[in-house]
Amino acid sequence: MSASAPKALWLAILGLLLLAGPALAGEIRAVATTSILGDVVREVAGEFVDLAVLFPPDTDPHTFEPTPQEVALLSRADVVFVCGAGLEAALEPLLGLARRVVSVSEGIPLHVFADGRVDPHVWLDPMNVAVWAENVAAALVELDPSHAEDYRAWAAAYRRKLEELDAWIRTEVEKVPEERRILVVDHLAFGYFAARYGFRQAAAVLPGFSTLAEPSARELAALEEKIRELGVPAIFVAHTTTSPLVERIADDTGVRVVRLYVGALSGPEGPAPTYLDLMRQLVFSIVAALEGEDAE
Repeated sequence: MSASAPKALWLAILGLLLLAGPALAGEIRAVATTSILGDVVREVAGEFVDLAVLFPPDTDPHTFEPTPQEVALLSRADVVFVCGAGLEAALEPLLGLARRVVSVSEGIPLHVFADGRVDPHVWLDPMNVAVWAENVAAALVELDPSHAEDYRAWAAAYRRKLEELDAWIRTEVEKVPEERRILVVDHLAFGYFAARYGFRQAAAVLPGFSTLAEPSARELAALEEKIRELGVPAIFVAHTTTSPLVERIADDTGVRVVRLYVGALSGPEGPAPTYLDLMRQLVFSIVAALEGEDAE
């Protein structure tokens, strides 16, 4: 959304804001930006919070553009939970509508690219998501101290699930010899995952951390040569990525394309309806591809 949006659209937004109305007495209205973050907030908030998720399932967080209805959600919320670390940079003008914005990545050591930009994909390390849960609980305790013990208990219970997930991932990763733990990806989303589990994020089809970038012809040729040199069996691609370059590179180099849920959950009937499911699907697919088995 920008200042150059059509006048009719901004009038529609204004109308929605006027109709939004106040929250009911005692009710916390919360918004989470991504479907992954929304799942974490639900784990901590239980039934005491009316939660809306801004980015629908199966939506690339790098390309999302809010509708007037979604803008209205921000203005009505008591608290908006954002991943932070630059992921929602395009939404910053609209986040000013919110009464309170909580960056759940506060306190996580962030990875910085060579050009100074921060890698926002912190959720691919489950222990970072444990920090998210703690930050969500702290915000909710402040807003609703009458249920403080519930929020803290739910955050602690979710942390235990994340620790179990972390242990399972380590066991699965051991199936892949260290020399084969090389990730060629569509964009540089796997830094936190690689650092925790002993992988090397060796190359990316799309330069930088966003799915919006495109490589030059020279960069593309260099990437294909690097893939041949590395001898990797697969390129790992977010399931929302639509760049035709991925298939072109796969055809040129003979490697497989393995699609993963990375930045968004699936719908309820899909393979990644929760964050825990997303990480299991992601790890299973990576391990199977690098072992030479068929990834599902």
